[in-house]
Amino acid sequence: MQIPPQFHVAETAGWLVNHRMNSALPGYLMISCKTDTTDLSDLSEKALGEFGPLLARTQKALKQDLNAQRVYIGRYGHSPGYPIHFHVIPIYDWVEELFWKDSRYRLLEKFAEGPGETATDGAELTLFVWREFCERAVPPPAQGPSVLEVIALLREVMRFPAP
Repeated sequence: MQIPPQFHVAETAGWLVNHRMNSALPGYLMISCKTDTTDLSDLSEKALGEFGPLLARTQKALKQDLNAQRVYIGRYGHSPGYPIHFHVIPIYDWVEELFWKDSRYRLLEKFAEGPGETATDGAELTLFVWREFCERAVPPPAQGPSVLEVIALLREVMRFPAP
């Protein structure tokens, strides 16, 4: 899949970081492998060596520069034709507030057997982000900088030194 350049944030020899194209949540990033594989064990040592620091840099930028309360990183990928990729989802205070205000998501509490460790968890908030900011025709309004402003900011703070 070709990612249009306006969504590109950062790049290494083996990886591309881009804003998720269909996400209205500023800072929802994808880290995609440039090698056509769905298995980390198929990657070169160089690509694997780039990955950890790239994840750390991405998380740090979302937390420090965009004030994300939490950052969820997940590997999904059961769709054929896509190389291994990771979703990097910022959870801002205002996102969690929207989650708690939306009574439809209280239904999730019925699935737990016994008290959870926290009031909500990453799976519930990820579901909320996907449904509300990626799939909804009219997503909730985002607070703070827009997607385009976030892309520009992240390009600056995630810039890698020239080799």
